[in-house]
Amino acid sequence: MVFAPKLLTTLRNYSRAQFVADLGAGVIVGIVALPLAIAFAIASGVTPDRGLYTAIIAGFLISALGGSRVQIGGPTGAFVVIVYAIVQRYGIDGLTVATIMAGVILIALGLLRLGSTIRFVPFPIITGFTSGIAVIIFSGEIKDLLGLRMGDVPAHFLEKWLAYGQHLTSINPYAIALSAGTIAILLVWPAISRRIPGPLVALLAATAVVQIFHLPVETIGSRFGAIRASFPPLHLPTITIRSFAELAQPAIAIALLGGIESLLSAVVADGMIGGQHRPDTELIAQGIANVVTPFFGGIPATGAIARTATNAKNGGRTPVAGMIHAVTLLLITILVGKWAALVPMACLAGILTIVCYHMSEWRTFRAELRSPKSDVAVLLVTFGLTVVVSLVVAIEVGMVLAAFLFMRRMAEVAGVSVSAPVDETGEGDTMNVAAGRGIQTYEINGPLFFGAATAFKEALSDIASRPRVIILRMGRVPAIDATGLRTLADIVHRFRRDGTLVILSELHPQPRQALERSAVLEDVGEENIANDQATAVQLARDHIALMAVVAPRARHR
Repeated sequence: MVFAPKLLTTLRNYSRAQFVADLGAGVIVGIVALPLAIAFAIASGVTPDRGLYTAIIAGFLISALGGSRVQIGGPTGAFVVIVYAIVQRYGIDGLTVATIMAGVILIALGLLRLGSTIRFVPFPIITGFTSGIAVIIFSGEIKDLLGLRMGDVPAHFLEKWLAYGQHLTSINPYAIALSAGTIAILLVWPAISRRIPGPLVALLAATAVVQIFHLPVETIGSRFGAIRASFPPLHLPTITIRSFAELAQPAIAIALLGGIESLLSAVVADGMIGGQHRPDTELIAQGIANVVTPFFGGIPATGAIARTATNAKNGGRTPVAGMIHAVTLLLITILVGKWAALVPMACLAGILTIVCYHMSEWRTFRAELRSPKSDVAVLLVTFGLTVVVSLVVAIEVGMVLAAFLFMRRMAEVAGVSVSAPVDETGEGDTMNVAAGRGIQTYEINGPLFFGAATAFKEALSDIASRPRVIILRMGRVPAIDATGLRTLADIVHRFRRDGTLVILSELHPQPRQALERSAVLEDVGEENIANDQATAVQLARDHIALMAVVAPRARHR
């Protein structure tokens, strides 16, 4: 079954003890998600309430409909770069349309059972764009970390830092103290208590200090105004045919990134609780969440690895914990949401700095630099393009580059080896192949696809003279594509023109089926395909014996 939510599975044997555990975990994760939802929204260039709406609505839907027991959904740092760029160029309506389109794409991927194929995205690409996103998010927080008095931060990475340099004289020491204090609390607090979330402690402490001492720093309220402490109203975006065309590329990027992030998070969760998620169901749930949430002012959502891990560590074992996390956030928003306007921006910048540090995975990045040169190239190109150009371009170029490098490696692995000459008796010895009187065997190693087809053709073209029969052993060819078939047909034609018979032996199912569906089988001849090498040699001996009888008669005529 393609769509089978884990919630339905877990409720069959649900107990009161498990509900108590899920309740505690859900409340803790909801508290942890509060500052992160606000911070990610602000970093994405939208108002903080949109982050809360996303965590509430998308978080509830992803847990209720998803394929993981403990997945927590909501806004994440991975989307900051894409969302910020879309908002700057297309506005909120453009973001809404792109998110809905991405949701539809995710649903389609799930229905087509492509959830497991996400794992084929090369690890250097994932590491490259994840580290690049961390660098971009951190660079976007410099204004609030230092309390710089400047207008909107430029979208481009290099322009950001040039603008910061021009406004260094406006540094606010109070903002620096608040951001440094926030970072210190987040680093030290886990040693004091793991039950009470560090971000909440830092947020309450920084807000209290600002209000008690009336520090001249920017707050959420001074920048964005009051936060609406209610459930969001329905919002219908303006949709045109042109907007679909323009937003197709960002929508694909959101869908791909959301799919990768959510399934990676689900895999991490499986390792923590000993479970097994349903990737196709998870993609469908992510898609539904991203289709519904934008109508209520939300932004793209996906599985959040840190919050999912927090859920698992605190005893959450069913999707009920994730649903309680969303309800907790809703209650906080309605009851005390208006007080969020008092939170200093420097505190949120400090929280995001720690998020960026963990997100950068610098140890993994450093370890990847010792990988093969091709993987290092993919890593650095993806990282550089993410930082300097855009995440969309980075993923596209990274995937294309990784594909080309993979094909080159496969072409290097694939090859053609020459076996000992075989005489008319089937014995490999001193038969003079150069005189064209014997049987020559070639063994093809590796998939015969378009990357290796040229090397295969060149290897057989190096034959100085033509034996009477060439046997192509294909027992080590697991697959063949259209280019490989075409190359094989060309070789058969060329050798036939020179009076040499080509016999294929030891075909695997996929190459045999490909031959049967194409015209190449007619060129080779069904009678010239052998199941094993012994049969192939016998066919070659029979052919040579027949030619020994036919050739003299033809000359006498």
